[in-house]
Amino acid sequence: MLKVGIDIGGTKIAGGVVDPDGRILEKLRVDTPADTAQLAAAVIDMARHFSAEHDIVAVGVAAAGFIDRDRATVIHAPNIAWRNEPLKASLEAGIDVPIAIENDANAAGWAEFRFGAGRDVDNMVMLTMGTGVGGAIVLDGELFRGGHGIAAELGHTRFIRDGLRCGCGQNGCLEQYASGRALQREANAIADEGGIGSALAALRDEKGSISGPAVSRLVLAGDPGATEALRRVATALGEACGGFQAVLDPELFVIGGGVAQLGEDLLAPVRLAYETSLPGYGDRPVAEFAIAQLVNDAGLIGAADLAGAEG
Repeated sequence: MLKVGIDIGGTKIAGGVVDPDGRILEKLRVDTPADTAQLAAAVIDMARHFSAEHDIVAVGVAAAGFIDRDRATVIHAPNIAWRNEPLKASLEAGIDVPIAIENDANAAGWAEFRFGAGRDVDNMVMLTMGTGVGGAIVLDGELFRGGHGIAAELGHTRFIRDGLRCGCGQNGCLEQYASGRALQREANAIADEGGIGSALAALRDEKGSISGPAVSRLVLAGDPGATEALRRVATALGEACGGFQAVLDPELFVIGGGVAQLGEDLLAPVRLAYETSLPGYGDRPVAEFAIAQLVNDAGLIGAADLAGAEG
């Protein structure tokens, strides 16, 4: 029983044919059209391409944004001009198998729960450290969506009162302090200070900024300035996880996104900050931490699996 998973990003649409064990049998990527009507057409074309070669029973679509409780309408999307967009209906007009729509972070988290780092637990929280901070929550083996369908926006929990302005319209959200963008900001600040920031300063581009991959390379090389930048970001994430533990009590935190490629260099300071922020530490069970395993394929795998579950 094969399903199609399609992950709509701000610049790329990635799709694949996924088998019941979460394996991708065929994969395709295209640029994301700027026009929303053309975007829906591109998704339909991709689904039809896969259906012509495989016996497809359902299509799952993951999209960055707030998806309503009925999993039919994109209420708001940060990087695509969707406002109350009836995405499911638009796709159903051109696809003749059941369709499921899901938030991209939820889809990625579900894939890790079913086939990746979380496959041996029943309660899991996933946090993705990319441009922002995405979240997914699995409780007692079920994806938690909340009363309006838009739960688990963990990156938009208030972390610092009157803190940095966030793209969501609020101030002080976690993603301003624990994302890949936050890592770049901290690296630039350390470069400005001189001293341990000299290697970071040497990597500035013509616009005077330091790229995320450049910071990561210095972290892996043991550079003290880059390591300090990572420690600041990891500390913010770990402190937030202490609070999430108090509310959700997961067995496992799975960390994904571009920053997660740093592996144990990231997890070590995250664990330390988590432990020092956890209520009742020393007298209660604690969560494990793991790096996501499915990387960039998680969204399409999770979307396909959820389509099978709902369709």
